Amino acid sequence: MSSPTSDADLNFDSSTDPSPATLDHLRLALVPGLGPKLTRAVLDFFGSAEAVLKATASQLRAVPLIGSTLSERFAAGFRDGDASLARELSLLRANGVRLTLWGDPDYPARLTTIDDAPTLLYSRGTFSPADANAVGIVGSRSCTTYGKRMAAQIAAGLARAGYTVVSGLALGIDGAAHQGAIDAGGRTVAVLGGGLAKIYPPQHVGLADAVAAAGLVLTETPMVVPTTAMMFPARNRIISALSRAVVIIEANAESGALITARHAAEQGREVFVVPGNADSEYSAGCHELIRKGARLVRNADDVLEDLRGIAPPDPPPRRTPKPTLFDAGPPPALPALSGPPAGLDEAQVKLWEALGSPRQADELARELGVEAGTLAVQLMKLEMKKVVRRLPGNSYERR
Repeated sequence: MSSPTSDADLNFDSSTDPSPATLDHLRLALVPGLGPKLTRAVLDFFGSAEAVLKATASQLRAVPLIGSTLSERFAAGFRDGDASLARELSLLRANGVRLTLWGDPDYPARLTTIDDAPTLLYSRGTFSPADANAVGIVGSRSCTTYGKRMAAQIAAGLARAGYTVVSGLALGIDGAAHQGAIDAGGRTVAVLGGGLAKIYPPQHVGLADAVAAAGLVLTETPMVVPTTAMMFPARNRIISALSRAVVIIEANAESGALITARHAAEQGREVFVVPGNADSEYSAGCHELIRKGARLVRNADDVLEDLRGIAPPDPPPRRTPKPTLFDAGPPPALPALSGPPAGLDEAQVKLWEALGSPRQADELARELGVEAGTLAVQLMKLEMKKVVRRLPGNSYERR
């Protein structure tokens, strides 16, 4: 076990490095296995990150969802995390990345309105009050020339009207939306699933630099964490939370953009959809959203006209930074069900059966013996069937 290391031992420069409170949260973020859900649980139980870091294994065992194995692991992580912290700080400096803690003045107000908002954000670029007027634009990576053109045109029109364009930096629709906003001289925000030390996709490293110069690139994930398919649903909830409305362009029947649309609806954001050809598989998901009541839009003017009638641009009141997920105690047990829902294939039934209680995605992958990417696709399908739902911390449960 390494001996405790002081802030001075790590050669912090107070003019550029995080505050002591932010450093405590960073230490928590770097503990393996302590994802957003469990971070909220321990913060709620102990009251502060500083108190959590001083907790013993026996004290951690009293926290909901943490048993004996995790308590020993986390206590060891709190004691032995100096090397990880020093490496993370070095990467923050080398990549020009800053940390923003829930409760900081520039933490996005819209993001505080969701129950599973990140405690800590990593970012390049600048936060801006203008982002209270933001619109998300998302769609498939595999898209047509028409889809890219519509994304760029709508983003440019919104940017010229003073709106911030939010997307996920992915290939296809996302990249076209960011570029459209930049070309129009506007502001854009990219939300990533993985760490900022290695931009994903690598083809968009240059675009990420341009987005940071014109706005903001951010993530809730530590610097060295690689991007995996399981991270995209969590990333998508941030895109929709930052936005007054979300525009869906060329989403096929199984597109992750449909999860963004669902997050938006659950968060009280408006969902706009650009139609495609009636028989186009690229727009099958879009057309289904329109059938279910999403607003059809043809251009930026349609979006702007509808936005004027649905919500004021003022940001919502800022909530207390104390997490509230577990204020009412542990989540209630799921009701017993007689059998799996109809319409599931064999693999989906096995996954549904494994979710007899809330489970983390990496646990499920190990238990079922499937690749993480394959599991992410199956979970996304079950989400779209409204059979399961995602919880904070990359966990899932039956609906």
